[in-house]
Amino acid sequence: MFSDIGALELVALVVLAVLVFGPDKLPKVIQDVSRFIRKVREFSDSAKQDIRSELGPEFKDFEFEDLNPKTFLRKQLESNEDLKELKELRGSFDLKKEMNEVADAVHGRETTPPTAPAAVNGSPDLLKKQDKPDTGERPPYDSDAT
Repeated sequence: MFSDIGALELVALVVLAVLVFGPDKLPKVIQDVSRFIRKVREFSDSAKQDIRSELGPEFKDFEFEDLNPKTFLRKQLESNEDLKELKELRGSFDLKKEMNEVADAVHGRETTPPTAPAAVNGSPDLLKKQDKPDTGERPPYDSDAT
């Protein structure tokens, strides 16, 4: 319940409660708050039981946490055997490496040889640096391209 509250925040809340309610009324306030929380939990549990009973016996193992979209998707993806190929592909693809290779090719820097074949169906790899002699002259300026 208080998993996201640190020790310093908890101390600050206790000090604030003592200042607001006073040391005389603080135990009564704590009892009232704990009784309220207990009633809310009981109401929530009874509502869940009512929903389960209305859904029928085929939903007796139904968990309300499954209604969270992230939890639902995680369970569906873990149980789906058809996605093994996708997981293998995801593990073999390194986006950062690919982007660095493309950036190096655009800037004309030497790159390490790619792991994939350079030519597909006999077509040349257009991103690879072409070996052209450096004539020392700059390429023509195209104002429409910039």
